[in-house]
Amino acid sequence: MKLIRKIINRGDLLALIFVIIFGILAARQLFSPGYFNMHDDLQVVRQVEIEKCFRDGQIPCRWVSGLGFDYGFPFFNYYPPLPYLVGEIFRILGFTFISTAKLLFISALLISGIGMYFLAKEFFGKFGAVISSIFYIWAPYHAVDVYVRGAMNEAWALGWFPFIFWTSYKLAKEKKNSLFWMIGLIASWLALLITHNVMAAMFIPLFAVWCLILFWRLKAWKKIPQFLLCGALALGLAAFFVFPALLEQKYAHTNPLISGYFYFVGHFVTLSELFISRLWGYGSSNYGPIDGMSFQIGYIHWILSVIILGVIAWRYLKNRKTDFTMVLVIFIILAGWFAVFMTHSRSTFLWLLISPLVFVQFPWRFLSITIFAFSFAAGYLTEILPKRFAVLVPATLAILLIFINWNYFKPEKMIPMTDEKYLSGAAWKFRVVWEYFLPITAKAPPTTNRKVLAEVGKGTAQITELKEGTSWATFNVNVDSDTAKLRINIFEYPGWRVFIDNKLVNQYVPENEPFGLMWVDIVKGKHVVAAHFYNTPVRKISDIASVASLLVLLGIIAIPVISSKR
Repeated sequence: MKLIRKIINRGDLLALIFVIIFGILAARQLFSPGYFNMHDDLQVVRQVEIEKCFRDGQIPCRWVSGLGFDYGFPFFNYYPPLPYLVGEIFRILGFTFISTAKLLFISALLISGIGMYFLAKEFFGKFGAVISSIFYIWAPYHAVDVYVRGAMNEAWALGWFPFIFWTSYKLAKEKKNSLFWMIGLIASWLALLITHNVMAAMFIPLFAVWCLILFWRLKAWKKIPQFLLCGALALGLAAFFVFPALLEQKYAHTNPLISGYFYFVGHFVTLSELFISRLWGYGSSNYGPIDGMSFQIGYIHWILSVIILGVIAWRYLKNRKTDFTMVLVIFIILAGWFAVFMTHSRSTFLWLLISPLVFVQFPWRFLSITIFAFSFAAGYLTEILPKRFAVLVPATLAILLIFINWNYFKPEKMIPMTDEKYLSGAAWKFRVVWEYFLPITAKAPPTTNRKVLAEVGKGTAQITELKEGTSWATFNVNVDSDTAKLRINIFEYPGWRVFIDNKLVNQYVPENEPFGLMWVDIVKGKHVVAAHFYNTPVRKISDIASVASLLVLLGIIAIPVISSKR
């Protein structure tokens, strides 16, 4: 508690109140009744499905029954769950699904601002930290993520970037309280890994160079084992999601993720879109130079980064000296500009050279790194200006930034909507089937909703007492013919097993089955058929790794506590 009070003192509380106020202003319209259209308009659907998993005891959630036109889907085996896990806290508190989705977007904006405050305060003081936070929250791309794309997981990932940098800096710098900062770094990386795996992969090179600078300038090479342990434990804790998502891609159609519309070559950004255009739209990223949405960095963001670099260069030429903060600011601004380069077609050779980059899909996704870098560097303005301007100029720029970007931070329109209307309307009935992550057994995705859980494909039989959960299904069948073939209208996918009268049977997918659904053979008589979704060896080992990592972490925490009591 003493350490927490030291981290957050009265001055910090006042500064954080300002940060939260500016975050609430950016989220102001999300407090209005109703809901809004977005590119990824499945936030409520995901929240509903993960709640079904919790109620059904399927933890961690992997298979959801309500997607794939009700044929089920291995959605959370591949899609990071953290925002929706947090959403369950809001649900427990009594919020509707619609309100929960909006609260999660609000939380993403606030987390990013608070994280940036704690990071920037270490280098620029409280006022500089507030400036960096405002720049981060109010960056145009932040508005794109929340109000245009509705990219929940990416918006949350933006919140973890500064926490990772902050806790790693404190771990490298502090000689005492290393355990506290190790826990913070582990938690921050765990959060990012189970929020957005692609963004985590994009962030790793930036973090690696950041760490090298910390070790070099702080002479903290002895801290490397602690950093490695943090990385191992964070990955171990996230193993329940990370390893199945990576190692079980062979069981699903992943090529659509990196082909067609999602192939990166069609989504490079022009220089005009980055630096000049003030176009704002709620359309899509299109092939070619004409897009229906904005990819601007923001005038103040990119111009200020150039000015700060210029001032640093002038000071270095004058004094031939550098300090720690100057080195970090130079690095992070250059990293931001490299990220800008990655959004432009001139970087094509790197995209082709580094093949995993295709999973980033959209080159403009690198703007997340850019706004993080340029927003952090904005706080340095308070350090390089003469004292008489060190408050006035940054504050004026922050106010101007909010004024310029004010109309970006709102939905295209708020639509009157309740849970009842959303969950019973046509939008809900049209359960999306994605071609990506569609089980590999399916030759094509279904195009209409499932009508029944099970049906007779050959022979004569009556099916009754059909019941289903998120990871199980049961029904009774009375077969009149000598044999019959039954189709269970659930995608065949590793982990599903079918039992007839409590005996495991072989389910299969016939050659003429286009959707990859499960079939079983059954003999004459009355039977009980049950299908259950189990963990594969990869999932079992991954779950064990997460539990083991948690136990190791608890043991590390417990050792000094026990020792202090002796």
